Amino acid sequence: MGTQKPRILPWLMSQLDLGHLEGVAWLDASRTRFRIPWKHGLRQDAQLEDFGIFQAWAEASGAYIPGKDKPDLPTWKRNFRSALNRKEGVRLAEDRSKDPHDPHKIYEFVNPGAGDFAQLDTSPETNGAGSTPDTPEDLLDLLGDMALAPLPVEGPSGLAVAPEHYSQLLLSPDSDNSLPHPNLAPPDNPLRLLLEPEEQWEFEVTAFYRGRQVFQQTVFCPGGLRLVGPEAGDQTLPGQPITLPDPGMSLTDKGVKGYVRHVLNGLKGGGLALWRAGQCLWTRRLGHSHAYWAVGEELLPDSGHGHDGEVPKDKDGSVFNLGPFVADLISFMEGSGRSPRYTLWFCVGEAWPRDQPWVKRLVMVKVVPTCLKALLDMARSGGASSLENTVDLHISNSQPLSLTSDQYKAYLQDLVEDMEF
Repeated sequence: MGTQKPRILPWLMSQLDLGHLEGVAWLDASRTRFRIPWKHGLRQDAQLEDFGIFQAWAEASGAYIPGKDKPDLPTWKRNFRSALNRKEGVRLAEDRSKDPHDPHKIYEFVNPGAGDFAQLDTSPETNGAGSTPDTPEDLLDLLGDMALAPLPVEGPSGLAVAPEHYSQLLLSPDSDNSLPHPNLAPPDNPLRLLLEPEEQWEFEVTAFYRGRQVFQQTVFCPGGLRLVGPEAGDQTLPGQPITLPDPGMSLTDKGVKGYVRHVLNGLKGGGLALWRAGQCLWTRRLGHSHAYWAVGEELLPDSGHGHDGEVPKDKDGSVFNLGPFVADLISFMEGSGRSPRYTLWFCVGEAWPRDQPWVKRLVMVKVVPTCLKALLDMARSGGASSLENTVDLHISNSQPLSLTSDQYKAYLQDLVEDMEF
């Protein structure tokens, strides 16, 4: 049986009243706003004292036993943040964690009569050794840091692939699904279910020949995908082959059809590979046709600014980083940035159409990671900078989850901090 641990809001109020922890203090006489030190663990001036509130909660909740367990600063911080995110009566008011001199966050209680914490915080909590996940998806949440952080590793073919043991934990029906560490409480961030496991990312692939849409398919791609021509390529390579259609099915101009076929024939040898490893999307050219890429708008590749890079031949090239996307999404919700881009465009067999109509290019391919589109759609449905609206989160086969925009932004900030670690 798990021993009951204290509820975080009454416990936090007692720590604020005592004033024994460095930097943890009330900010107003009504005891509704308070500050928490929030120094990044990688800063050169970071000291153990900067994590005092996180360690104190880890000890109080039974997740850390001094002298028995190894100190785990990132986990302490993440569990404290997750515990606060679960409570509807408290919200993040200001994020000053980037302040070079005094990094901290300001929280506030938002419910009337918030001082009555016995009424406000009623959810039972148990320690990590005997806890039961709140939802069936919590077990996936536990793998959050592992799925967001690892660097690519070389597979037999030279392509970067996700470490196998991550997928085994998720996909093997015979695997032991117990928690990997008895004192590690599962994070409670539902957004992770959109972003992991990386083997189950879904992509919408659309192909254009001379500006005419000739193909569209939405696929789950274990190991990534490969754009290939109509002739079967090497089936032993990792990644799901996405066969671009013969131009004879859609084009009438004989000359154009011939040029398009020539480009598609250049994909022999493995095609154009795209896959996710860690928090990045990677690409590699395995065939003869050169390819250029850019991150553009969903409806057009924004050809005026030129390409972002050329797909490298027989080596890995990063084309997208999830960390900056989530950070830009937070700025967008706060009204201080433009809508972040997530659509990858590839120009195959020709130079990028800089300052020219992209519809004149022979083969253009658009790839949309559907989970990133869902994240942006949720931000827009919540009114971007408006924190009063509610967004509905739909994840695979799970039940819909309604979040306030403020909660949604807090979960996004949670992802950013974990990726920084």
